[in-house]
Amino acid sequence: MQAFTASRDKNSADELWCLQHPAVYTQGQAGKAEHILAPGDIPVVQVDRGGQVTYHGPGQLVIYLLIDLTRSALGIRALVSHIEQSIVNTLAPLGISAAPRADAPGVYVNDAKIASLGLRVRRGCSFHGLALNVAMDMEPFARINPCGYAGMAMCQVQDFAQHATFAQTEQQLAEQLVAALGHSLASGGSVSWQKGW
Repeated sequence: MQAFTASRDKNSADELWCLQHPAVYTQGQAGKAEHILAPGDIPVVQVDRGGQVTYHGPGQLVIYLLIDLTRSALGIRALVSHIEQSIVNTLAPLGISAAPRADAPGVYVNDAKIASLGLRVRRGCSFHGLALNVAMDMEPFARINPCGYAGMAMCQVQDFAQHATFAQTEQQLAEQLVAALGHSLASGGSVSWQKGW
């Protein structure tokens, strides 16, 4: 992400990178060590996104948004709103009523967090992105104060919609994000959608 952002120019296509990470805790730039309670054998990696500590692992959909905000005439707050609303729109057809909160970035079902956001902007371009809990082992969240909030409840898509698959959720959310950003997933379009591990 850093290399892509550093080397891109005004003609570089925006990209969404859709992936899963092996088990890892990532600590954002504002992260405080006291929010990592008992990491055990899960590595803790310092990263250059905003926010505090979170957990990534198999079954969690991570989408990195590599967007030229200047070219798109988007501010960071508008980008965050587009991301949050895209997640809400993805979950609604599954019967999951979710919403963002004004006091804490991310998307919530009742009082439990289902998706986290952490972004960075450099040279007018965003990188890092979102993490949506789909069908994963949730236990590692109990070893941290997620996003710096002690006792924050975490949830996942399959808590509410057991029929939802990872692949379908990934497809729907990528399509929602691309539409919200005014792009197209068509071959040769202005967004390259990459999948990986």
